[in-house]
Amino acid sequence: MWIADGWKDYEVLDASEGEKLERWGSYLLIRPDPQVIWQTKKGPQWKKVNAHYHRSSKGGGSWEFFDLPDEWAIRYRDLTFHLKPFSFKHTGLFPEQAANWDWFSSLIKERISQGEKVRVLNLFAYTGGATVAAAKAGASVTHVDASKGMTLWAKENAASSGLSGAPVRYLVDDCAKFVAREIRRGNTYDAIIMDPPSYGRGPKGEIWKIEESIFPFLIEAEKLLSDHPLFFLINSYTTGLQPAVLSYMLHTVLTPRFANVKVEAGEIGLPVSWNGLVLPCGAAGRAQF
Repeated sequence: MWIADGWKDYEVLDASEGEKLERWGSYLLIRPDPQVIWQTKKGPQWKKVNAHYHRSSKGGGSWEFFDLPDEWAIRYRDLTFHLKPFSFKHTGLFPEQAANWDWFSSLIKERISQGEKVRVLNLFAYTGGATVAAAKAGASVTHVDASKGMTLWAKENAASSGLSGAPVRYLVDDCAKFVAREIRRGNTYDAIIMDPPSYGRGPKGEIWKIEESIFPFLIEAEKLLSDHPLFFLINSYTTGLQPAVLSYMLHTVLTPRFANVKVEAGEIGLPVSWNGLVLPCGAAGRAQF
């Protein structure tokens, strides 16, 4: 398991009865987590929160606010991220992804130290956590997401991290259609990052179902790798896509062209301060060339 244990502005304080207690900067939030199926005694810190997201038995849910600003910021190393609570429990950042940011940032810095440029394609890029990390490491990044609002948010994160002038292209587009166009144009990238949703819709109503769409999409995305690639990263929050599934897909898609590629896959987790255990937060497949 890869554990995102480098945070100072974020921590999982405790987890019990389908919920996790988190500290985001100086604010405490309770949010639901389907992985938390255990029941343990909750300490007094659970009663001193700034906001609580209550899941509805009919689907979805809503926030209950006590004392929380509309927006605030936290830092990870030399990166700054804007946060705000919005629908379906999210804050605009997945802190467990810091484990991946550290991994690919070191690869980018090493390649650049050798006098080479690194071009990164970030698909399903959300609010730009990976975009900001890659750009800070020195890469040029093409950021693609179907949501205009999330893309604007990503620009704010980049600006807050001192990257307003960084070589980042922000595109509001359906990722599958963008990849198809890039293949026709003959464009290539040295690294590809993708964080596909379990289910989603593109700007024009295009439907994405990860179990049906991800493997054909990987086949197409591989065509955008340069002849001297650096890495390929895929994340999954879908229960059915276990690490071994990600590993199998990456091996199948990448080895015909890159025989020496090194593929690893594993769970990603966050340490729980209360007991020293680790909260699982999805899976990642990493390919290094």
